[in-house]
Amino acid sequence: MINYIFKRVAQSALVLLVVGFVAFSMFRFMGDPIDNMLGQERTEADVQRLRGELGLDLPFLVQYGRFLSDAVQGDFGVSYRQGRPVSEIIVERLPATLELAAVSATLAISLGIVLGVFTAIRRQGWLANLIMTSSLIGVSLPTFLIGILLIYVFSVNLGWLPSFGRGEVVQVGFWSTGLLTVSGWQALILPAITLGLYQMTLIMRLVRSEMLEVLRQDYIRFARARGLSERIVNFRHALKNTLVPVITVTGLQLGSIIAFAIITESVFQWPGLGLLFINAIQFVDIPVMAAYLMLISVIFVTINLLVDLLYVFIDPRLREGDK
Repeated sequence: MINYIFKRVAQSALVLLVVGFVAFSMFRFMGDPIDNMLGQERTEADVQRLRGELGLDLPFLVQYGRFLSDAVQGDFGVSYRQGRPVSEIIVERLPATLELAAVSATLAISLGIVLGVFTAIRRQGWLANLIMTSSLIGVSLPTFLIGILLIYVFSVNLGWLPSFGRGEVVQVGFWSTGLLTVSGWQALILPAITLGLYQMTLIMRLVRSEMLEVLRQDYIRFARARGLSERIVNFRHALKNTLVPVITVTGLQLGSIIAFAIITESVFQWPGLGLLFINAIQFVDIPVMAAYLMLISVIFVTINLLVDLLYVFIDPRLREGDK
């Protein structure tokens, strides 16, 4: 067990190093931030001075080494665009993204599992067929198009919900939240549906497929032959074994929700990390871009690591195989 955990942690650390190196390498080809920071009347002396202050005149490996060393301490440098510490900017924007991702994930997981089980148990019913047909919308349409359609219907035509922004927020310590205000919830509804719809349909179809496969197993037939009720067979025996393979996909989808938030935040002008990253690309703000990608990588790797460890506790065969 200890060896298994150690190997997974070592693999996770290696992945973070590789992702950081690749991301930092790509930023060298996105343009020169000096062009955006200095005006048209700049001199060569001004350019060289600013390069020296930002450390852009150093070799690439030295820059990357400094970035990793500072990142471990929570220091991602200073934003080229705003002239403020990147860690401070991320702390300001992080609550908006995490709240949007949390509500979207809750919506996707809860409805995905419930609808997946329902469509598997009532697979011949008209309602189950209607749900499966409707789920093709969430799978087929791009996220940005779903967001635009929701804005057109509920904001432009009906005027029920706001089309952009986060609404009124309150400060709770260092955390700014919109979950404690009515306008905050109203502003959250459309982005949460847009972000969670694809994940919900994916989880629903996966749960349905796994549920149907489990219901064909011999031990399910034996349970029915013993006279157990359909409710006990479906929810105590079938559902428990259905959710084991779903855990991996669901865990990875939680990371995808945060990563895909970049599109949703752009459509709804949601003041989170995704919108911050888009603006950073436009201004070649390398510290902000590097910090964002490293943060997303940490989230993905951490979720994947937790899923692997959860498997060890759920499936005893993995513990036996590690001995």
